[in-house]
Amino acid sequence: MNYDVIVAGLGGMGSSAAYHLAARGKRVLGLERFGPAHDRGASHGGSRITRQSYFEDPAYVPLLLRAYELWERLERDSGRDLMTLTGGLMMGAPDSVTVDGSRRSAEQWGLPHEMLDAAEIRRRFPVFRPAPGDVALFEAKAGLLRPEAAVEANLALAAGHGAELRFHEPVEAWSEDGEGVTVRTAAGTYRAGALVLCPGAWAPELLADLGVPIVVTRQVQFWFAPEGGIEPFRPEVQPIFIWEGPADTQVYGFPALDGPDGGIKVAFFRGGEATTPETIDRSIRPAEIEEVAAHLATRVPAAAGRYLRGKTCMYANAPDKHFVVGRHPAHERVTVACGFSGHGFKFVPVVGEILADLALTGETAHPIALFDPGRP
Repeated sequence: MNYDVIVAGLGGMGSSAAYHLAARGKRVLGLERFGPAHDRGASHGGSRITRQSYFEDPAYVPLLLRAYELWERLERDSGRDLMTLTGGLMMGAPDSVTVDGSRRSAEQWGLPHEMLDAAEIRRRFPVFRPAPGDVALFEAKAGLLRPEAAVEANLALAAGHGAELRFHEPVEAWSEDGEGVTVRTAAGTYRAGALVLCPGAWAPELLADLGVPIVVTRQVQFWFAPEGGIEPFRPEVQPIFIWEGPADTQVYGFPALDGPDGGIKVAFFRGGEATTPETIDRSIRPAEIEEVAAHLATRVPAAAGRYLRGKTCMYANAPDKHFVVGRHPAHERVTVACGFSGHGFKFVPVVGEILADLALTGETAHPIALFDPGRP
């Protein structure tokens, strides 16, 4: 057997899995269809939100607590600045998913948080213009992550522990037999005892027999130069935010991370048309810029300044929007990890730990029943 484990896909989750496996002394081959820390999938864009008061489901919170520990370890081991805690506002009507779900998770797990009414939001964070009935959950431990730097850190540490990483070598096919797995690329055929598949938006292609209908959508991130300059949007004073408005529309944003010329990043959460990695339109349409600017103008007026740039990415999600993590139902030597888009990057280090557990032993102590690939 050439390798103990092959990891296919070296974005956020795959790079972390390769690192954790190599750090355990395993012979690891990592395969990636593009270059390291590329911008063709979903692990790019300069920033990702991290938070613990999780509106998606309280079941995620134990994983987040472990992820925070592992982010700190990854920073120490790599010597890189990967996580900045700015605080975070989850805003909207009191019964909105964003607010009510965040509060339920915070209360269930005893997470420190504050509930703010509209007047208090305006007083403490004057760039925002909440409606009279809006409220917010403020979480001091929320903040942001640097996705490209995190992927680079994982890859460097994986290589340092002996992992063989091959870029610009996409997986064309894989199979399992009684003794191991075979993975074929245009450059060659490889054998290993186990396979970890982290295909991102290529899940419909590489996991066609999984039984989970992964849907890929086009998403756009926008950067604006705020009116009056970045001073009110510095990370020291401006938290990350997720703001839910009418018709369940959510917009999220970040402070100014990259100096006077870097602008502030905002985007709509989810939505977007169905696409594929081969057909995605990577141009930024004027109507899209106008839509997000108009949305900001009534909520964060100073943010709706001069448009600087935009960047597309792809979300790949299961119908219930929960992750898909576990042994492949039909292939016991194959571990799958997909469906993270929109809220997954903050889990990168703990998912890497989970995938290493599953690939080597078939089980993990982490609570992942919600993510079972065989769930209804």
